[in-house]
Amino acid sequence: MTSSTTDSAAADAVGGTAPSVVVFDYGSGNVHSAAKALEAAGADVMLTSDRAAAENADGLVVPGVGAFKAVVDQLRPVHGPEIIGRRLAGGRPVLGICVGMQVLFEHGVEHGHDADGLGEWPGTVEALKADVLPHMGWNTVDAPDDSVLFAGIRQERFYFVHSFAAQSWELPASGRTAPKLTWSDHGGRFLAAVENGPLSATQFHPEKSGQAGLRLLRNWVQSLAARSA
Repeated sequence: MTSSTTDSAAADAVGGTAPSVVVFDYGSGNVHSAAKALEAAGADVMLTSDRAAAENADGLVVPGVGAFKAVVDQLRPVHGPEIIGRRLAGGRPVLGICVGMQVLFEHGVEHGHDADGLGEWPGTVEALKADVLPHMGWNTVDAPDDSVLFAGIRQERFYFVHSFAAQSWELPASGRTAPKLTWSDHGGRFLAAVENGPLSATQFHPEKSGQAGLRLLRNWVQSLAARSA
């Protein structure tokens, strides 16, 4: 699937030229829903696993559903870790969604098995400490005042479907801009989103989160346009 047709008002909102976004089609995730939502948010979307396209687009979206290890195992044959790493080394934006966020951490522990992630962030993804799992449905988030993703939607609710999450942030402080961390709660606090330079991610599904999710994706797409201006 490819698309070069976007809503004209959405394109105008990002400066008249729609940023190119690849939704990485590696065999996992709500790729078609994500692509449609990104088109509505003003992006020129391509749904593909082509390496050159994924490396060269203005933005790369990495969706994911299911088990941590299964997603990592699906990413490796299509060079997902290398593509993500090369983009970030060049300061080119990446957005992970749901398990596409989880695999950015070093490890994932599911049913007692420790699987290696992509290691872009230190830390471990583990089961939520809640009586009822999965955490499924709408929930609020606690976003920082200077968040780019949550500009104008800090008080909104977003749609979650997961049993595992990163529940602490372990990246040491450095001289660079501090990451923007957004939290939510289900049996305890967990990371609902991270904005860390060119690498951003959400534990919830913006493509399933109605107008709030569309606004978040529009905020991200607009940030792509601002980078290329």
